[in-house]
Amino acid sequence: MDDVLVFAAVVAARFLVPLLIPRFPLPAILAALILDGVDQTIFQAMGYDPPGYQGYDKAMDVYYLSIAYLTTMRNWTSQPAIRIAAFLYFYRLVGVVAFELTDWRPMLLIFPNTFEYYFIAYEVVRIWWRPNRCGTRFWVVTAASIWIFVKLPQEYWIHVAQLDVTDLLGEYPWVGVGIAVLLVVLAAVGWTVLRPRLPAPDQPWRVAADPLPAGIRTAPQRERWVATHGRLLSSSTAEKVFLVGLLLVIYAQMVPGRRTTDLQLFLGVAVLVVINAAVTLWVARGARGVQSIVSAFALRVLLNSGLVVLAEVLLGRGRGDLNMGNTLFFVLLLSLTTLLDDRYRPIYEFRRAEGERAVSVSSGPGEPPRPGSPE
Repeated sequence: MDDVLVFAAVVAARFLVPLLIPRFPLPAILAALILDGVDQTIFQAMGYDPPGYQGYDKAMDVYYLSIAYLTTMRNWTSQPAIRIAAFLYFYRLVGVVAFELTDWRPMLLIFPNTFEYYFIAYEVVRIWWRPNRCGTRFWVVTAASIWIFVKLPQEYWIHVAQLDVTDLLGEYPWVGVGIAVLLVVLAAVGWTVLRPRLPAPDQPWRVAADPLPAGIRTAPQRERWVATHGRLLSSSTAEKVFLVGLLLVIYAQMVPGRRTTDLQLFLGVAVLVVINAAVTLWVARGARGVQSIVSAFALRVLLNSGLVVLAEVLLGRGRGDLNMGNTLFFVLLLSLTTLLDDRYRPIYEFRRAEGERAVSVSSGPGEPPRPGSPE
């Protein structure tokens, strides 16, 4: 019984902690990262091996990184940083899909998870400085440094060489001492050499997300923006289809007895995403939205559940063999991802439009942007 309670607590933590990332980005993603690293150690210490947990573990990794990616649209103020984050996230997502379909481990080395540490790096900068004071070059160098010096060795160690740190330290204890000494040296160098060269902080340190822009802080403001600027057939809808479709294809590899091919699943998800986007646009233009994200999520789950059941009937599959557990999991993921996208993307688009307007005003008609103008 104790084993089951601990398992339930770990699973609940891995599902709930990522939901804090939009409001407390750095501590929440670090907590999710730590949970990802220690969950199986906890189970092994208890002598408990949950069946099928490897697949679930991969699913939770993809889950919390998807929330982190959507959080960049809500919180980040640097447009170059957001564009680089989008590339890093989707690059890794394509790599995970390729790995799941081919089971070729070097795919995870070719498509490293640079996005996660890049997200952490941005949030570390944001604690003391305004990220939009850093230009494109700074964020490119940051991403490249993480990719080359951190993620490539880590991905090789874990996924290609398939080495285990615990086993290595057990066989060679001096490695642990060497790592500890190296960390102390790096900390000392950072404190004595790097810290004095850093610019003065722009603000007192803070870990909570910055306030949203005044013009799009409330649900009515967001609805007015979507009603004015939203389009069903747009690059935003295409990106959402790509995002949710690939996420559910990854999850589907872990579902036994699946009756659909990956292409059929992707196309079915695409239809659901487009319907969700159409409903969101209809709600915004009619000012029918709700402020509470919990209420909006519940309504979206009901909508998508009804659409799935209707699809089963129309496709002639209503034979009562629909796996309710798997279906509910897919519906919850689809509903959460599309809801967060619909809530956070207008904030990103509003900031981008404000930045472009500022550049236009500061430059004047027909003149190139002045040095130092917002990007």
